[in-house]
Amino acid sequence: MNTLLTITQTLVALGILNVWIIRYNKPTRYRGGGAKNIREEFAAYGLPFWFMVLVGSVKVLLAIGLIVGVWIPVLTKPASVTLALLMLGAMAMHIKIKDPIIRALPATLLFLLSTFIALYI
Repeated sequence: MNTLLTITQTLVALGILNVWIIRYNKPTRYRGGGAKNIREEFAAYGLPFWFMVLVGSVKVLLAIGLIVGVWIPVLTKPASVTLALLMLGAMAMHIKIKDPIIRALPATLLFLLSTFIALYI
């Protein structure tokens, strides 16, 4: 189970870092409201720029926490629980603006994986 948890932590962390660092200004088929980048996506949800900065900073820190949690396990549970809650919020935003279900798929998957980590760590 430890190996599976380590793999899952790493995948979740890399997924978050990919979205918030590598693909920050790039369009994907999963952006809410047809936005072309994260800033437009948060605007489509009716959320202010400062909130996007806060959420992005927290998610990146949590992703780093999951990676560091491989060696310092006490970090893993709070990081995974908080990330699961943020992913619930992301799913709610997709529902709020009536996105097609496919656009909420990454948030749903990250919610499920973060919940798995939190339950089995």
